[in-house]
Amino acid sequence: MPGRDTTHLPNKWARFLLVFAFAFLCLRTDAFVGPVEGSGTARPQDQQSTPAQDSTQDQKPTDKKLEDKGIFVFKKDGDEVLLHASVIDDKQRLGTNLDKSAFTVFEDGKPQNIIAFANEDIPVAIGIVIDNSGSMREKRGKVNQAALNLVRASNPRDEVFIVNFNDEYYLDQDFTNDLLKMKDALEKISASGGTALYDALVASSEHLRRNARLDKRVILVVTDGEDNASNENLEQAVKQLQQENGPSVYAIGILGDEEHPKKARRALEIIAERTGGIAFFPKSLDDVDAISKEVAHDIRTQYTIGYKPTNPRSMGGFRQIKVEAKAAGHKKMVVRTKSGYYAGAPSSGSGGK
Repeated sequence: MPGRDTTHLPNKWARFLLVFAFAFLCLRTDAFVGPVEGSGTARPQDQQSTPAQDSTQDQKPTDKKLEDKGIFVFKKDGDEVLLHASVIDDKQRLGTNLDKSAFTVFEDGKPQNIIAFANEDIPVAIGIVIDNSGSMREKRGKVNQAALNLVRASNPRDEVFIVNFNDEYYLDQDFTNDLLKMKDALEKISASGGTALYDALVASSEHLRRNARLDKRVILVVTDGEDNASNENLEQAVKQLQQENGPSVYAIGILGDEEHPKKARRALEIIAERTGGIAFFPKSLDDVDAISKEVAHDIRTQYTIGYKPTNPRSMGGFRQIKVEAKAAGHKKMVVRTKSGYYAGAPSSGSGGK
């Protein structure tokens, strides 16, 4: 009797096991392997961000890093007017603990809606503008040291440029925070010629407007005489300094030996008052260093106030500004800031040299 045929049985089971194993492997592999390149399909967890998603996630990475480190970054809207204001109480003390509700901003007599407010030490773009005329020869050593001490007492993230002027003005150091470079620039002393103060201020303001990366802008000017060499006059210079986003000017007038001290003093007072700065008139050259540190302190303790004008800026023209501050526990307070600005594109001023 023929034996039992068993040859097909193992083959049958082998085929079954192979099919089962193949199917199992396919299922297991699908759990780990991503989509085939070019398939046009991806699981949600494997999808990459679209450009729009990337721009949202990575927007202002530098600002975010700075904020994470506790460094304040003020984000300015394009239609916004920014004011930098100091508050003095009835005892001539700086008020540094007020909140937004304490302030009221008026433009051309109309109250404005404050949309941004900060009481932070914001980095500043600073132009240090030093008289290099003949009468300054013996004064430059102490003046230069005072200028460097102002920088040392300021925000370490400030950016500074140096202009020396006589009857010409010279940008001897562009924006930097390197003290050695500033020192080298300040020591480029010729100490000769006249005093083109207004031209130097206008050119420095224009340099800030065109090249400063920071929105807060300041000029410190030190001079010992009346302007006697500028193409600009006082009125023209003030108008240029009051252009939109113009700087606050802090002036140090060393006028003890000046032939016409009253006229020189009044010019510096007008420039400082109109731009939100202060004019100082030291009795001695030795006082200049203390004044420079006082300027640094004033700049670092200012409030930043932003508002959108109710009168569109496209209308142009000069806008008068007044800021008031009132708060419980405080008597009369005086707010010092720019007295106004010219809206829209600035008119052309003196060019740089």
